[in-house]
Amino acid sequence: MPGLGKSLSLQRGLTFATGLVECLCFAGAVFGWASLVFILKTEGYFSSRCVNTTGVNATQVLDCSGQDEQFSLVFTIASFMNNFLTLPSGFLFDWFGTTVARLAGIFLYTMGTLMVAFSTAASSNLLFPALSVLSAGGILFLITNMQVGNLFGSRRSTIITLYNGAFDSSSALFLVIKLLHESGVSLRSSFLFLSACSVIHLLRTFFLMPRHHIPYPLPDDFTYGMTCGKSKTLSLETNGDALKATEEMHLNKNVTAQQEKSFRECLMSRFFVLQLLWLSIMQLRHYLFIGTLNPMLQRLTAGEPSLVSQYINAFAITQLCGVLCAPWNGLIMDRHKGKPRAAGESEQEADLRASVLSLFLTALQGLLFSICASIPYLPLQYLTFVLQVLNRSFLYGGNAAFISVAFPSCHFGKLYGLVMALSAVFSILQYLCFALVNGPLEGNPLYVNIALTLLSLVTFIHPLSVFLHCRSLASQRAISAST
Repeated sequence: MPGLGKSLSLQRGLTFATGLVECLCFAGAVFGWASLVFILKTEGYFSSRCVNTTGVNATQVLDCSGQDEQFSLVFTIASFMNNFLTLPSGFLFDWFGTTVARLAGIFLYTMGTLMVAFSTAASSNLLFPALSVLSAGGILFLITNMQVGNLFGSRRSTIITLYNGAFDSSSALFLVIKLLHESGVSLRSSFLFLSACSVIHLLRTFFLMPRHHIPYPLPDDFTYGMTCGKSKTLSLETNGDALKATEEMHLNKNVTAQQEKSFRECLMSRFFVLQLLWLSIMQLRHYLFIGTLNPMLQRLTAGEPSLVSQYINAFAITQLCGVLCAPWNGLIMDRHKGKPRAAGESEQEADLRASVLSLFLTALQGLLFSICASIPYLPLQYLTFVLQVLNRSFLYGGNAAFISVAFPSCHFGKLYGLVMALSAVFSILQYLCFALVNGPLEGNPLYVNIALTLLSLVTFIHPLSVFLHCRSLASQRAISAST
């Protein structure tokens, strides 16, 4: 029915648009840490860690390296929890569905914003649990939103990468809070407003998201969400059991069609191991850069506050471009959709072949970013910021998109959660790197940066492996066709 089809298109459009706003304005706020640190320093958080030391010519100098170390530790733990808790979040999403996962995410996100709102310089340690639960809530928003790509089949990878780009760009939220703070709006007021926004997340959960999952491929008669109206042709049941039966019937068809490998087989595959290595190395480089950005700028600007603020603002503004950069990666992965495939080539093989260029470009960007970040020249950092946001938007969107095409969709939540959790364990090395720079290297990060740049070369193994796999499949098809 035309009216009914129009209604479904409107609902799906609203689901997509509100999901984009949710990821863009809330989900990845914790990665705007550099902007928040600037506010926290002015508010005196961890100021007890600053000590007077004797400098050149017997002058007294305030040494705040202990304060910087505490802020670095807060971000290290928060970024670790952001990734590590993706594993239980993925299982929660796969087992209990969208509604339960989103309610858990909203609860965690609200708790995090309230803890920051009511923290003070005297209770600086409250930042540790606050940022951790804030990041855990944000990742649940992202996980539950990525399935929206299933509503738009031929543009599935584009939407997944777009949402991941919006997640990256949401780090600019703390820039907005920083600018508001400089205009006289208190930190408490800003975070209380974020807490109040949870009402919007709740409304979206019940009216614009499925109770369980959005299957792929999408059945023609798939429906979701609550509605006050009824239709003989298409019943949008508000009764829980009826809705669950409808969605699970489609999901089970999807599982039957695509479950070629068990979860264990996926876990032990070469693709999973190399994807984990590819993600972990580049992620470590990004986390170390974000976590040490403030002290690095302090060193390069000789501690000039206005100049540090200028570069932090520039960094935060470039983060907004993540939502613009990420779809490029999705378009690269979706460029073959709608085109005829080679004889005997499966859709998954075509998707894997399309992912090779994405994986290679992401590794190349990561290498260039690491090289620029290693050069201690202040004006060059503008280019570093651009490469950082470009690489980060390709990295996370490409990671989610690759997992969605390389493995059965019924394992997506678990595999995505596991690869993020294992990469989080690897990212703990950022704090060890920071301690190494502040200790034996006496504040000079050059050798650590060189080591990470050399390590970045390992990421090129993954696209090469996928390319060789696709070439092997093509050779097998050619042999089969000739016989």
